[in-house]
Amino acid sequence: MEFLEKLNRRYATKIFDPTKIIAKGDLEKLLEAIRLSASSIGLQAYQVLVVENPEVRKKLRQASYNQSQITDASHLLVFAVDYDFNQKDADNFIQLIADTRNTTVDTLQGYATMIKGHLQQPAAQLEEWLTKQVYIGLGFGLVAAANLGIDSCPMEGFNTAEYDTILNLSQYGLKSKVILALGYRSEEDKYQYLTKVRKSTEDLFIHV
Repeated sequence: MEFLEKLNRRYATKIFDPTKIIAKGDLEKLLEAIRLSASSIGLQAYQVLVVENPEVRKKLRQASYNQSQITDASHLLVFAVDYDFNQKDADNFIQLIADTRNTTVDTLQGYATMIKGHLQQPAAQLEEWLTKQVYIGLGFGLVAAANLGIDSCPMEGFNTAEYDTILNLSQYGLKSKVILALGYRSEEDKYQYLTKVRKSTEDLFIHV
């Protein structure tokens, strides 16, 4: 199947088949695609929780208005922003660049100064900026899933405070922002048979 055909086949799956589990190799490829996603300044100031524990998933379902995707999907990803991202984290990122590219921290001081300048934003603005990076990662996950023939459903319909408590995210300095249910559609999901509705090319794009 061609790539665009796979994207056209993709939809926000409402009913998953709980008997169908994503193969380990495919899940690893999907997670790697998220790891390789774009991110402002390359920071990736978020983490992704791969929730497989069925008991935890039951609790999360109650915090998600009882939506069945939470427990019936093969896997559940919770994207959580690192709201406590600070100067030390920036230093660690610079060190990672130096180690990865076989250079020295000293040669990266201009870049480090620029990053730390961004971190001086008011807390609310900083969190908003970092949250935008989470959604880029989500987008990569959606496209990777479609390419692998895995069904998905991005979801914001959940109580973030309850998620944070259930997953004990405060100990990591994280806040849940968006979730991604992954698995395979059930034949009972009527939405898979509907034609995808999107703006036309002419309505969506403006060539200047």
